[in-house]
Amino acid sequence: MRTQYLRPIADHTREAFAQAVSFAGSTHKVILDSGCGTGESTVNLALAHPDVPVIGIDKSVARLTKAGGAALHNTEINSATALPPNAFLVRAELLDFWRLALDEVQAGRWHIPYHALYYPNPWPKQSEATRRFHLHPIFPTLLQLGDTIELRTNWEIYAREFAEAASIANEFEPAIPALGRNDNAGNKAAISISCEAFEPERPITAFERKYKEARQQLWRVIIQK
Repeated sequence: MRTQYLRPIADHTREAFAQAVSFAGSTHKVILDSGCGTGESTVNLALAHPDVPVIGIDKSVARLTKAGGAALHNTEINSATALPPNAFLVRAELLDFWRLALDEVQAGRWHIPYHALYYPNPWPKQSEATRRFHLHPIFPTLLQLGDTIELRTNWEIYAREFAEAASIANEFEPAIPALGRNDNAGNKAAISISCEAFEPERPITAFERKYKEARQQLWRVIIQK
C-alpha cells in the first residue's frame, strides 16, 4: 500500500487508452467495465446510463470481436450496428489501463461514478493468490477508480477477501488519497464496504447467466465513497 506499481506500460495499451480518451471526448464522467469479455455487460451498462460514455476493457481480442456478447454476436468490434453510441470496447492490459486512467482522474479530466468488476478470474489456487486484484500491487490504484466499485463473483472467498482488503486499505492514509480525503469540515470521509449474496433479476453477463442457470450462489462487493 505504501509503494507504487512501476511496471512499464505496454505501448499497445497506451495506444488503446488514447482511443478511449478520444471516444470519451470532453465528457467529464466515464464508466469503466473492467474485464468486459464479449462486451455484453458494457452494452447493458451503456443502455442503463445513456448520457455517460461506458468503456469496456479486455485483453482478449477473440472475446472483444464478439462485440456485445450472445445478443450481438457475429459483429465487428465497435460496429455502429452492435453497440450503443455511448459504449466503446478496447483491447488493453487491464493493470496498465487502470494506471493511465488514474492519471486522468488525478488531473481532473475524468470522473468515474461507477466501476464494474464483473466475474474476474479468481485465481483459486493458493500459489496463484497474489494474482488476485486485492493481493496485487495494483490494488491501491484500483481503489481510486470509481465513486462506486462493484465486484461480482460466484466465489464467496474471493468476495470476502476483496472486501477485507478494501477495509484494510482504508487505514493507509495518505497512501491512497481518494480513500482518505477529507470532507468540507476537515474530517476524514467515510467509505462504505458491503459484501453480500445476491440474486440478479436479469443477468447482464454471460457468466452471470451461466451461474444463475446452474443455481450457483452469486456474491457482490460494493465499495462506495
